[in-house]
Amino acid sequence: HETRWSAAYFRRIGLEDFVSEDYARIGTEIVAPGTPLGRGLSRAAADELGLAAGTPVGAALIDAHAGGIGAIGGRAVDGGDVDVCDRLAYIMGTSACIMATTRAPSFVPGVWGPYYQGMVPGFWLNEGGQSAAGAAIDHLLRSHPASAEAAAAAHTEGLDVISFLEKRIMARTPNAGAAALLARDLHILPEFLGNRSPYADPDSRAVIAGLDLDADISAMERLFVAGLCGLAYGLADVIDAFAANGVASRTLVMAGGASRSPLVRQIMADTTGLTVALPGTQEPVLLGAAMLGAVASGAFRSIGDTMASMSTLGRLSDPTVSGIADFHRRKRRVHGMLRALDRDSRSVMHGADGEAR
Repeated sequence: HETRWSAAYFRRIGLEDFVSEDYARIGTEIVAPGTPLGRGLSRAAADELGLAAGTPVGAALIDAHAGGIGAIGGRAVDGGDVDVCDRLAYIMGTSACIMATTRAPSFVPGVWGPYYQGMVPGFWLNEGGQSAAGAAIDHLLRSHPASAEAAAAAHTEGLDVISFLEKRIMARTPNAGAAALLARDLHILPEFLGNRSPYADPDSRAVIAGLDLDADISAMERLFVAGLCGLAYGLADVIDAFAANGVASRTLVMAGGASRSPLVRQIMADTTGLTVALPGTQEPVLLGAAMLGAVASGAFRSIGDTMASMSTLGRLSDPTVSGIADFHRRKRRVHGMLRALDRDSRSVMHGADGEAR
C-alpha cells in the first residue's frame, strides 16, 4: 500500500507551495508506529527529561489511537484467542473516539477512514467520534440549579460530583442497568458541538425534552442519567453504521475516565447489545505509548507482540436485565425524534444561504 501526499488536493486548497517544494516542510518519509527514530534522545532532550541520551524514541500515535493499541489486544480472563477485529475501542474523554479494526478496507458513510495501519499494523482503521462526551455531561451538570449544592456535598464525602451522583443512584437501584429508568421521561440529544459521526452534521445542537421545575439533587441525578443515555444512543448510531457496512463487533473495549464507572459501562452495554470490557490498566493511552517505546527499543518485535503480552481485559459488563433493552429501544426512538426536530427546526429558521429568514 503506497503512501503519498495528494498533489491535486494541496493545489485545490491553496497549498501548492508544498507540492513545488516536494513537501520538504511536512516530510515524505512515512514509518510504522513504534519505528525507532534517529539515534534516540538527543543529549539536550535527555537532560531536560532526566533520561539517558540515546534512549530509543518510537514513531508516535495520537492519543486515542495509542489508547486503542493499549486496549483492544488484551487477553480476556478466560485466556481465549484474541481477534482485534471483533473489538471496538471506545475512548471516552472530553470528546470520544469509536474505532473499528478491519482486515479489508470498509467505507462507512459519516465515519473517517479507512486508514491502512492507522492504528494496528497490518489492519485498516475506521474512526467515528462524538465531539462532546465528558464535556457534554460536565456542561449539563454545571447548568443544573442543584450544581453548587451537589458540589459541596460531594466535597464533604471526598468525591467528585459525578462519583457522588453515581453513589446516590446506585444506592437506590437494584443494579446498574435499572438506573436508566430514572430517565424514562427526560430525553437529551447531547450534541452541543455538532455530530461528528455518523451524520457528519457540524451544525446540530443539543435538545432536551421533559424538563420540569424540580431543582434538587434528585433532579440532577435524572439529568445525569439522561445525558449518559443520550451519549449511548449516539454511540449506537455509529455502531449501526459500522454494521450496515460490514464492520461487525462483539465487544466494546471502553477506556478513558468515564470507563471506570459501572453505571456508564452498563448503560453502554444495554444500549448497544455489545459486551463492554474494561482494560486491565487504568491508563490504556499511556500503556499504548509504552508499547510503542517497547518496540522501538527492541524489547518486542512488533506492536502485535506487545498487545498480546502487555495488555489484558478486566471486568465485563453484566448481562442486560429483562425489559431494559426494550426500554432503551423505545427511548432511542425518542432520541431519533429529537435529532429530526433539531434538523427540521434549523431548516425552518434558516434559508438556503444560512441566513435567518
